[in-house]
Amino acid sequence: MVSCHLPRLMGNILRKPLKDLVPLPKRPLDVDHVDMDFSDVFGPLPTQSPDANESSEDPDLIFGPRDKLEKLSLESTTGILKKDIVEGAAIGLEDFEVLKLVGEGAYGKIYQVRKVATSDFYAMKVIRKAKIVKSNLADYVKSERDILAKVDHPFIVRLRYCFQTKYRLYLVLDFVNGGSLFSQLSRQGLFREDISRTNAAEIVSAVSYLHANGILHRDLKPENVLLDAEGHAMLTDFGLAKQFEDQKNTRSDTICGTTKYMAPEVVLGRYYDKAADWWSLGISLYEMLTGFPPFMGENQHILQGKILKDKIRLPPFLSRDAHSLLKGLLQKDANKRLGNGPTGSEEIKGHKWFRSINWKKLEAREIQPSLVPQITGKQCITNFQENCFDECITPLVCVCMICSNT
Repeated sequence: MVSCHLPRLMGNILRKPLKDLVPLPKRPLDVDHVDMDFSDVFGPLPTQSPDANESSEDPDLIFGPRDKLEKLSLESTTGILKKDIVEGAAIGLEDFEVLKLVGEGAYGKIYQVRKVATSDFYAMKVIRKAKIVKSNLADYVKSERDILAKVDHPFIVRLRYCFQTKYRLYLVLDFVNGGSLFSQLSRQGLFREDISRTNAAEIVSAVSYLHANGILHRDLKPENVLLDAEGHAMLTDFGLAKQFEDQKNTRSDTICGTTKYMAPEVVLGRYYDKAADWWSLGISLYEMLTGFPPFMGENQHILQGKILKDKIRLPPFLSRDAHSLLKGLLQKDANKRLGNGPTGSEEIKGHKWFRSINWKKLEAREIQPSLVPQITGKQCITNFQENCFDECITPLVCVCMICSNT
């Protein structure tokens, strides 16, 4: 197994202010000997060569008045993209003004950008082609783009535009500026049950929608749930998600995800299905309610052993219904796990802990969450400044672990 966790030293470097970071010399990438064409899902390359700012070696994205990249027609991919994403269907770098860097990882960066024509704010995910090709992650990026283009749910971040240049891929998504559920949890320590319930229900709704469409998320955790200005949960990061053509057969044996959120069957390298996502939800909910994940270890081997063998300890301050829900979601036998029965996610939605949730009103966004992030306006990024780099240490494309085949 190959872990993508970076050493503690890298974490210390990334916690420094941006102005203090000095790029380290990098060995030139042999980009001329790898296939850099992603036209099948990102549209054709510009017919006009990019200027000096579009460099394979420059780790930073630079925009300026001299950028005259030709707009990229996405007509060749309109069969996959929803009409409202491309709307006639040419978009390029010159259509956006870069405002702030809000996240970065081993394979690229995320910027807050403004669309020039409308003044709308977006998050632009910029991925370096050479790195993902050399790391054999190109299929994951294409899959992420395809899934984001197809999903349409009130609690899933939406893809608005995508395009490519010679050296980079661009995904332009809704800018959700309440920060991650993880960052809010880090500030508050833990959430009361009444605070957790609405956001947990929104996550259940999003994951249920994915499963109904034959999609496994495979990396469900608080870091991958953003909060919008009203406090609604928005599921993001589909870099490890898997879509199945046969919605009745959603089994995979790829060991992927973040270890402390992995289901036992994933750790063992066995075939797994939708139940693995519900386990990850259980770990996330446990962390929300107690402030800590149920299984921790000094290294990967110890952690995996605890996931497989240790019983969960449920704090007495949690309600009986919370105990029941967590026991059901964290059932080590996937066949007995809550949400993996004949009725699927309805089994979770019907649990006593969610009895106060009106699911129709929830999915109409008519239920106001109790946890509302502090935001001063649409351009506000204060919720990304604290812990931003801690959360983005792992790659933007593949988080924590990739082993085996897809």
